[in-house]
Amino acid sequence: MEESAWLTTEEVRHIALLARVGMTDNEVELMRDQLSDILAQFEALSRVDTGDLEPTGHSVDLLSVMREDVARQSFSREEALANAPNREGELVRVKAVLE
Repeated sequence: MEESAWLTTEEVRHIALLARVGMTDNEVELMRDQLSDILAQFEALSRVDTGDLEPTGHSVDLLSVMREDVARQSFSREEALANAPNREGELVRVKAVLE
């Protein structure tokens, strides 16, 4: 791997902070290696000459397999909440995700 692709520990900590992901020191080192490997792969791809290729969205032609969007009767509130693991009246109660 080229040296320019290596991330520093501080950069990984900054990325984790932006993503609001808590990491141990061991996880930071593991993620530094893995993210650096990903960046190295992008560097390799950026060196591939694609000048003579037409831009594509997919490598093969695709047909839409989605059904028509048709209005229909929705679930009742009770049906929608029937399998909720933790209810509070007509609401689903979830654990807090932010500190």
